[in-house]
Amino acid sequence: MPDLERRLRMALAAPGGESSDFDLNPAAAKPQGRKLRPAGVLVPITRMGGEARVILTKRSSRLKHHPGQIAFPGGKQDEGDASVTDAALREAWEEIGLPRDLPQVIGTLPDHETVTSFQVTPVVALIDGPFEVIAEPGEVEEVFEVPLTHLLEPGNFQVESRIWQGTRRYYFTVPFGPYYIWGATARMLRGLTERMRQDAD
Repeated sequence: MPDLERRLRMALAAPGGESSDFDLNPAAAKPQGRKLRPAGVLVPITRMGGEARVILTKRSSRLKHHPGQIAFPGGKQDEGDASVTDAALREAWEEIGLPRDLPQVIGTLPDHETVTSFQVTPVVALIDGPFEVIAEPGEVEEVFEVPLTHLLEPGNFQVESRIWQGTRRYYFTVPFGPYYIWGATARMLRGLTERMRQDAD
């Protein structure tokens, strides 16, 4: 994908609104006094080996929140972070050992509002050099990669549902092998897919 950087820049520059965990659940009530906390996640796309692949993590099954779920490296913006992009790069270093100066930040996708009251900014970056993957003990169970071509195929996305807090909730999924990618991560990936497909058309 020699023109991947150009395609990404055009896709990220395209107009479009924010996404939300409530997109498929418009009737779900948001808590009164809800205050969104800023967070940043890194969408790291490596071009090593001639195939573009997205790096994802599987959260530790011992975690209190979202155990075993598939996620981007990232987390909430701390006081010491200059921006959500800075937070995403810091968290990627802490969670998977990605040096902060290695990713080439291309831009950001529109913010995504989660049901857990985070306003998440997905930061898209290209990685053209090798690094030693070091999963953060106690938080990251596994680091793996998914071919970008798999994630850019709309037919690989599905809408599924489950009962949560007594109500049926709908969400996107984009399974890959043994990895069940769903929820906010799948929704943000679908947002990237929609923009990349618009550019291709």
